[in-house]
Amino acid sequence: MKMAATLFRLTLFFILFFIVQSRLYASPPPTIQHPLPLLFSVVDYGAIGDGRRYDTAAIQAAIDACHSAGGGHVRFPPGTYLTATVYIKSGVYLVVEEGAKILGGTKLEDYPAERRRWYVVLAENATDVGITGGGVIDGHGMKFVKIFREAKNVMVSWNETGACLGDECRPRLVGFLGSRNIRVWNIHLNEPAYWCLHLVRCDNTSIHDVSIYGDFNTPNNDGIDIEASNNTVITRCNVNTGDDSICPKTTYGPLYNLTVTNCWIRSRSSAIKLGSGSSYDFKGLVFDNITIYDSHRGLGMQIRDGGDVSDVTFSNMNIQTRYYDPVLWWGRAEPIYITTCPRSPNSTEGSRDGHLSNLKFQNVNFTYRRWTNFPDGLVDYRPGCRGLVKHSPAGIIMEHIDDLELGNVNMIWSDVIQNKRWNNPLDFLPSTVNNISFLNFRSESDSQ
Repeated sequence: MKMAATLFRLTLFFILFFIVQSRLYASPPPTIQHPLPLLFSVVDYGAIGDGRRYDTAAIQAAIDACHSAGGGHVRFPPGTYLTATVYIKSGVYLVVEEGAKILGGTKLEDYPAERRRWYVVLAENATDVGITGGGVIDGHGMKFVKIFREAKNVMVSWNETGACLGDECRPRLVGFLGSRNIRVWNIHLNEPAYWCLHLVRCDNTSIHDVSIYGDFNTPNNDGIDIEASNNTVITRCNVNTGDDSICPKTTYGPLYNLTVTNCWIRSRSSAIKLGSGSSYDFKGLVFDNITIYDSHRGLGMQIRDGGDVSDVTFSNMNIQTRYYDPVLWWGRAEPIYITTCPRSPNSTEGSRDGHLSNLKFQNVNFTYRRWTNFPDGLVDYRPGCRGLVKHSPAGIIMEHIDDLELGNVNMIWSDVIQNKRWNNPLDFLPSTVNNISFLNFRSESDSQ
């Protein structure tokens, strides 16, 4: 009897087991529903979008409502939205749709009292924020030109009002200050009056598929300035500016883990420049698969304030430089320019030369060509330092480096027979550059 009861229970167990299993496999897996982000249209909050009347209050009201609801998307439908400074808050993404433009104001009263907060769009101490949508954010930069000149425009400077000092007193376009988890993608940033996209003390930033355009005759309209910010990735961007295009700085703190890939760059200054603000260290920077076209300088390091630079790799680079102006723009069309020296003889911050270590150039192609009749024979150390120094030009100028690796580097010299002084591949002092490795390094004339 006991054995029969046991067999009955085992049979019932297996029947129930197979029934459950068959239902599990027969039923589709449960789907996880991801709620769509909340949408807040600036039009619903009173924005007009005619490009003449200010929409600042309506834009800020939509952002504030989105933030209060726990975050979401603030939508800009087609139109032109003239605005003073607006503030992105945590959890908020601006979606500037195709056909829509955020247009920055041109009056001093459009911006906060503190110069450090002069931006058209600003996020401060925010988390999980971003900008996208396929539209345009425009800084109205040409309205800040006082005198149009082919060599270099003369710009409006608000220092005449006493608001700030110097000749660079104009508003930036987009700024993220002290913020985390930032994403900027699929957006056009046009005509900044001053710097375009600015990160300060930020962490975990992704910038991709962004187009940046600044007037080629306008000074100080940098493309992307990364200051004291860590874990930043920039990829698939087109940056076309009058001043430096991608510019890491360490004025306010160290900078770690910056990756820039698959970008096209054109600059009337430096396409890529470390510094000159360099009070703290740079470490772990990678620049890969980048085309630099018609730039006054290619890759530059201007270390002026004593910070050290280590673990930097430039790979798969195609660089074409040209000489635009002998005085008004820093540089002499150097494809690679590495200098480190105190900003001034009396500077306490830059009292020593910054030191560079573990620097790599891999799969880099240069073409050197005489474009103009400008005089040569000068090395440009500006800003500060030694100014203009009489010295023959070279393909790569470098100093104060320990562990330099050059692999698969090709230098092509055009018309070198006619320009005897323009044929020096490398320029450095053995006392300041140590442990150099060459692998497949070529330097030759295209006249051969």
